[in-house]
Order: sequence, then C-alpha cells, then structure tokens
Amino acid sequence: MSTATITWQSPSNIALIKYWGKHGNQLPNNASLSLTLNQAATTTSLSLKKKRKKAEIEVDFTFEGEKNEKFAEKIIHYLESIKNEFPYLTANKLVIESANSFPHSAGIASSASSMSALALCILSQSMIADKKEYKPEEFYQKASYYARLGSGSAARSVFPDFSVWGKSTHIKAGNDKYAIQYPNKFNSDFNDLQDSILIVNEKEKSVSSRAGHALMNHHPMAAQRYKNAESRMKDILSALTKGDWELFCSTVETEALELHALMMTSNPSFILMKPGTLEIIERVRRFRNETKIPVCFTLDAGPNVHLIYPYFEKKQVRNFIQEELLTFCTKKKVIYDSMGNGPQLRIDE
Repeated sequence: MSTATITWQSPSNIALIKYWGKHGNQLPNNASLSLTLNQAATTTSLSLKKKRKKAEIEVDFTFEGEKNEKFAEKIIHYLESIKNEFPYLTANKLVIESANSFPHSAGIASSASSMSALALCILSQSMIADKKEYKPEEFYQKASYYARLGSGSAARSVFPDFSVWGKSTHIKAGNDKYAIQYPNKFNSDFNDLQDSILIVNEKEKSVSSRAGHALMNHHPMAAQRYKNAESRMKDILSALTKGDWELFCSTVETEALELHALMMTSNPSFILMKPGTLEIIERVRRFRNETKIPVCFTLDAGPNVHLIYPYFEKKQVRNFIQEELLTFCTKKKVIYDSMGNGPQLRIDE
C-alpha cells in the first residue's frame, strides 16, 4: 500500500472548435481545439487506506470539505470501469478530496478539470502502489485517455496552452482516444490569451452535456455540422499560425453560435442563451467594430459568455467589461482568467 498522498491541480478549458456529438465509449464525432485555462482549476488528492474486502471499490469522497453522494456515485462508476487496469483500486480504500477554484455552474467545465485531476492522481498513484512506469509523454497521453472516459472535454485539460482532441485531416497526430498538445508553433500574438468569463446566470443549465451530445444522434444537420467543424479547424490553425485575429474571431464566434443553433433546432429543443447573453454579444461586436480591438466571444452549452482577447489589449477590454457589460452579469460577476500552463503535481509522504 502506498503511503503517499498524490495531489494534482488540473485546469478547465474552453473549446474554441467545439466537440458536440459522440459515439462509442466517449469518442468524438469531430475534432476539437481548446484553450487551457489558468485560474479555473480543480485540486484533487488521492491517498490509500487498508480495507478488508479486496474485490469491491471503496471510496471515501469529499468535495470542498463535505460529503457529496452524487459526485461519489459518479466517481465509483468511473473507477469500476477502469479497475482491471489498476489493481490497487480494489486492494485499498481510496480517500479522495476535491475542490474547485471557481463556483459551480459558473460557465466553466468543472467535469473537465475534475476528471482530468482524478485521472492524473490515479496514474501517479499507480506508479507507487502498482510500481508502474511511464515516460513523461506516455504519462500525459494515458492521463488524457483515462480522463476522456470520465468526461470527453477532460481529455484536453492535461496539456498547456492549446489542446486538440479528435481525428482531423489537418492535424496528423490527432486521435479520438486522447488529446494532444497543440502540435504547431502559434503566433506570439496568441501568447497568454485572456479569457474573461461573464456570469449571466448562475443556475444549473437545463440540459446536461451528456444529453446534449445525444441530441446529435438524430439531428438533421449533424452531417453538415461535422463538415463545418473540420473546415473551421483548418481556419483556426491558419489564424493561430499567421496571427490573423479577424479570422480567429470569426471562426470562434461562428462555432459558438452554431453550437447553440444546433441545440435550438434539436428535438427536444433547448434555448440556453438569455437576454443578457445576447446583449453582451451585440455590445462586444460593436466595441470591436468601433475600436478595432481583437476581442471575441465564445459560449459553452449555457448562457455565460467567455471573452477571448490578447494580453496586450487587457486594460482596454477590462475597462469595457466594467463600464458596459457588468450590468448584464448576475450580481456583476466576472471571472478573469487566462491561458494556462497545464496541471501541477504535489506528493506528500
């Protein structure tokens, strides 16, 4: 039994090219590209205790200092699916403590950060408890693979800067089973990208990501959607290489709006944007046209707005947020984040 407590802090990410629709065991129907965040992260610790019965998964789980049965059930289900690959999971009682740096339902993918942090803990503990060995590149590839089994978007959270998940004709190393760090050199304009998350509504969204993906199975526009995503992957790769902010903004915004258009035209139909969402979008576009400052919006499957902009325009954009956009945010809430360096490890004996 390992006496070490493994702790990983793993970030969330925001998809710029969206993954929407899946098949098989958490495999994407199109390739996606995401921005790894810095401040929005989950910190998860895993330690082992002795137990009597070795056949079953036994977990003592706390989230932000309190028992959470709903999360615990999801974790046990996940661990059951991978227990044959990690003998120590059934040989020991697992003590898992987890906490987020951001509020729940804040427009940030908590499943991405939480499941990637857990997958990283499981792999690190296996190197001690099961004496497994991994080279660094293999370790992160496997972490992405196992994170994906818990949450598709979590596959992208184990890498810094930009991450790509899924097969694409435009990225040779792209793989459906795990994500990769963005393989190309990107223009220095995109160093330290800023992401300000405007909280339009704090309530839990009316459709889960799992249910939303399932809606694509019979969507009349599904085939065209996947063609569009592949075409926009080419566009965003070009924009990142050349430093083309106009192409970058138009690609990112079209992806966000198409995601919501797909939900609005699915059966059943969901309208997740709120009046405040639309007001922010209109004002962002007007601000960009008037100032020529390259700031664009993206959305996940909810009403909250991510503003993406370069570091060198940070002051002007944040002034704009304070002066014009806060009024459309619940309790004037905004989370200021930026491009991140990926997960961080701590080991306590």
